Amino acid sequence: MNQDTVLRARVLLLGSNRRVLRGPDALWVYRVLTQVSPEVYGSKLAHVLVAAARSPRVRELPEARAALLEEAVAVAAALDPANPFRTKVLAKALEALREETAG
Repeated sequence: MNQDTVLRARVLLLGSNRRVLRGPDALWVYRVLTQVSPEVYGSKLAHVLVAAARSPRVRELPEARAALLEEAVAVAAALDPANPFRTKVLAKALEALREETAG
């Protein structure tokens, strides 16, 4: 992992002044930081992936929506069962994926 990329991601996160980073940078920031600290950032990545799948940017791209939701499920499922956020984000990601595949 490129340490400059990790540092840049951390700076953006710290500068956001939010509990969970949102917007165009959120996905790459949490993808980078989840590689470094999966138990700390994985639940946030799963949350952001579900939000991205529901965004207007991918509304007309069913394959992209499904890919984002499948990634969210995989990230959430990979969290340690003792992680206090695992159950909630996994349920949210699974429900969004079910809705996507049903509709």
